[in-house]
Amino acid sequence: MWSFVASKKNKQWIWLALDVNTREIVGVYVGRRSHEGAKGWWDSLPAVYRQCAICYTDFWSAYEQIFPSSRHRAVGKESGLTNLIERFNCTLSQRVSRLVKDTLSFSKKLDNHIGAIWYFVHHYNLSLLI
Repeated sequence: MWSFVASKKNKQWIWLALDVNTREIVGVYVGRRSHEGAKGWWDSLPAVYRQCAICYTDFWSAYEQIFPSSRHRAVGKESGLTNLIERFNCTLSQRVSRLVKDTLSFSKKLDNHIGAIWYFVHHYNLSLLI
C-alpha cells in the first residue's frame, strides 16, 4: 500500500507484516519502494519471525535478494494467501484518512505520517488483546 507526504511526487510505501494466527501486526516500515525499503521491512520483523515465519509477497525482485529462500514465497492475489493483508490494507486506509489517495487530509511531514500509522498499528494490536 502506498500514500504520499506533502505532494503526490513523494510516494511513501507502507510495508506491513501480519501474523496469520493472531492477526497481530508484527512488522511495519514506511519508505520508498526500493531495495532499501524491502530491507527495512525485513529488519522490522522480530528475530523469531525472521527465523521461523514464511513471508508471502508479490513477485517483486527485491524480495528475492533480501529474504532467505526458505522464508519467502512469491504468490499472486489469486492464490488467496495474501487476502488477510489485502483486507487489512482496506481497514488501514478507511481508518487513517491521510492514506486515501484522493483526500484533502494528507501529511505535510514524514514524521507525522509515520506517527499516524504507528498510532493505528498500536491501537489495532491492543484491540486484539481485549
